[in-house]
Amino acid sequence: GAFMSVLNSRLLNNAINEKKIEKPNEIFNYVRNEIINSLKSKGESGEQKDGMDAVLCAWDKKINTLEFACANNSLYLIRNNELIEHKGEKMCVGYCDELKPFTHNKINLQKYDLIYISSDGFQDQFGGKSSNGKFGEGKKFGRKKLKELLLSINEKPMTEQKEILDKTIEDWKGNLEQVDDILIMGLRV
Repeated sequence: GAFMSVLNSRLLNNAINEKKIEKPNEIFNYVRNEIINSLKSKGESGEQKDGMDAVLCAWDKKINTLEFACANNSLYLIRNNELIEHKGEKMCVGYCDELKPFTHNKINLQKYDLIYISSDGFQDQFGGKSSNGKFGEGKKFGRKKLKELLLSINEKPMTEQKEILDKTIEDWKGNLEQVDDILIMGLRV
């Protein structure tokens, strides 16, 4: 995992700073090809399929557009108290069964739009509340519940949203171990 993080970071920096690639989908395509070449992946049986699940965004503040690409993770846009999910493509940045080019996505942003991107750690965290009110019962938080939570807190200040997210996941997992990294990033336009 640590090796893949270092490799992905180096390749993302190379794509943006040295190769001057600007579109998120083209950056993902470049990084995927470099990962496959670096690891000499051929998709053979028993071969490990290493890669990265991510959302990569490029925000043009002058014309207020957001270009993005999604690899297995979604981008959430909340506009006028409505959540719009831009689902991630069912492939990672690395070797996977289907190696088609990543899609270029573009949104014209509006004032007060709220964008969320995240790792899958929050939604995949085990925990929950049983019928007797005890937390940490062992089911996943889930994508549906995460979307409902984001929608319910979207009008609050960002610092308050962070506190609510932190408390919610801590209460949810109870005494259970954290299973993965947890990252949620929000941007209000």
